[in-house]
Amino acid sequence: MRFGYLELKRTGLFFLTLGITLASAPDLGAQNLEPRAFSPVPVSVNFAGLGYGYSFGEILLDPSIPLEDGTGTVHTLLGAYVRTFSFFGMSAKADALVPFAFGDWEGKVSGRDSTRSATGFGDPSARLSVNFIGAPALEIPRFMTYRQKTLVGASIRVIAPLGQYDNTKLINLGTNRWTFVPRVGVSQRLGHWNLEAFTSVWLFTANPDVQGRRLQQDPLWTIQGGATYVFGNGAWLSVDGGWGTGARANVDGVSGSTKQENARFGVTGTYPLTRRASLKLAWVSGLSTRLGADFDSLVLVYQYRWGGGL
Repeated sequence: MRFGYLELKRTGLFFLTLGITLASAPDLGAQNLEPRAFSPVPVSVNFAGLGYGYSFGEILLDPSIPLEDGTGTVHTLLGAYVRTFSFFGMSAKADALVPFAFGDWEGKVSGRDSTRSATGFGDPSARLSVNFIGAPALEIPRFMTYRQKTLVGASIRVIAPLGQYDNTKLINLGTNRWTFVPRVGVSQRLGHWNLEAFTSVWLFTANPDVQGRRLQQDPLWTIQGGATYVFGNGAWLSVDGGWGTGARANVDGVSGSTKQENARFGVTGTYPLTRRASLKLAWVSGLSTRLGADFDSLVLVYQYRWGGGL
């Protein structure tokens, strides 16, 4: 059976968000916003994405590091892959993200001016997402008659310590520790509108060597909510907000007054270019920051889809 272009757009194939964020470090990635993270899609479909991100402000700065008045500018190239499949009859997807970044930072260490430039890979990540209520695993012919109502999903993301790291430097592109991010969320479709809410926790293993010191951080708790309007041509526009707190640092067994608390706001849009390709643009900014990363980001991503019997 052959499906037309307009029919394909009705299936929601262009509505998938790859989840590409500037994830070079947990303190940065924890406060990025990701709309439509549990969007339903047909199984056996592949997505690939190439993106560019520009961020500036208090970025990639660990609050346990004695850097004062620190600011940075970071350019990030992003590569991502997503595969959808059936997980015991439930719709699911697995994705992987690899960032390559180059940037410059400046600040004061013990009252003295200090600068740092770095180029290299950030920490890669992989994630498994499952929609366990409201989104059964469907091939494309059956998916065309599916209409989303209430959807509940969960995911687990793993960030591996494989990025560039120099234990003699205060600022690095890699984190030298594992990070695990379980998340649960709910999504409700109301006509052209899609309302959603997520909660997650960032769990960090210890970094055994930060200039000879051992760094451990408490969990970072986050919540996110947003509203998306889906246009008739397959494009969509989302407005989202998020808040995070926690991640108090412990250095060599001594706990510091470094509990983070900040809120962020973002706007994301996706527009289909062809049957298989779409373009995504996202902007994220800080609303308030008591302690932690305070930065602005602009991300542009080209997404391409294949498979699923099309």
